[in-house]
Amino acid sequence: MQAIKIAHYSDILCIWAYVGQNRLNRLATDFGDRISIDIHFCSVFADTHSKIETNWKDRGGFEGYARHVREVAAKYRDVPVHADTWAKTRPRSSASPHLFVRALELLEQEDLQGAPTLPYFDRMPIRAAQALREAFFAHAQDVAHWDVQRSIAGDIGVDFDRVIDKIKTGEAIAKLAADYDASQALKIEGSPTYVLNEGRQKLFGNVSVGVIAANINELLNSETGDVASLCS
Repeated sequence: MQAIKIAHYSDILCIWAYVGQNRLNRLATDFGDRISIDIHFCSVFADTHSKIETNWKDRGGFEGYARHVREVAAKYRDVPVHADTWAKTRPRSSASPHLFVRALELLEQEDLQGAPTLPYFDRMPIRAAQALREAFFAHAQDVAHWDVQRSIAGDIGVDFDRVIDKIKTGEAIAKLAADYDASQALKIEGSPTYVLNEGRQKLFGNVSVGVIAANINELLNSETGDVASLCS
């Protein structure tokens, strides 16, 4: 049977996507080659200062939002959040780390030159997205800054100058723009969102592994893999 395709939309700076990272990894482990996961980005924190200063104006601003993020993370195991995350470290935009990941995707495609896709956990975009989330939430690093991205690129064995080249040419920007356009076309409500069954099933927000797995199993157990979700 052909692998069930899952499009995962998120924003690197979203606490719920950080919480959901372990769930995404568990799905990849549990289902193996029966599913194919592609990560995409939606624009939730395009301008963090405007967003938080407006939405949290009467709730403590950045300090209030930082407390909220820590309170969310405290409900889950293995989701560490640094005291300085959002309180002191305030990336200007998630577009920068998103662009970094899209550039890495282009480099990986270039390096593979038509060879089979790497396993999920070996793919550079997957590794980079997880590293960016950990750098920001667990270590309070400004992942919008190129210096932080350069360090992460080095950790996964990529020359950061090659990343910059993909940004200079506009290729990475085009890939990111395509993500943002697709998220609007699919009416993605926020981060994270799982899209299955060619867009007919969308699971948004703090969804448990069990619920996501049930949807995947329903598709796997169908003869054609082409059933519409009952949870629309």
